[in-house]
Amino acid sequence: MVGQESTQPRDRLVELLGAPLAAAGLDLEDVGLTTAGKRRVLRVAVDKDGGVSMDEVAEATREVSRVLDESDAMGESPYTLEVGSPGVDHPLTLPRHWRRNHDRLVKLTLADGESLTGRVLASDEQSATLDVGGQERVVALPEVAKARVQVEFNRKKE
Repeated sequence: MVGQESTQPRDRLVELLGAPLAAAGLDLEDVGLTTAGKRRVLRVAVDKDGGVSMDEVAEATREVSRVLDESDAMGESPYTLEVGSPGVDHPLTLPRHWRRNHDRLVKLTLADGESLTGRVLASDEQSATLDVGGQERVVALPEVAKARVQVEFNRKKE
């Protein structure tokens, strides 16, 4: 199947890569392994508070490559390794994602189906406080079904 994502190897890769990247001061945000015919692409997303620099991505690439070379996680078949940051379209699923997006506009859907768009004013391990149309609204993170940062091209600085 073209573009088919594998989940079993993904779990093993997350387990294998998490600790070495954490030791380098980075959070492992996502691992994706796709196959298209004979070609495999391993995409690893890393992040940290304040974002990651190109030098940190290069160092993470070297570390991921080293760990994979020392294991049999990728087998004998060739693959392409891509390491980068998660990007603006990465879903907000963990408290650290909310913290890192303070003052950003987010669109979210709650577990009950309600949709909101608001600016992140504050967050902690259990909740996020948003400015929704000039009103503060506290949202419990376990009640968030889906949330993504909205791209703002013309935001005026206050």
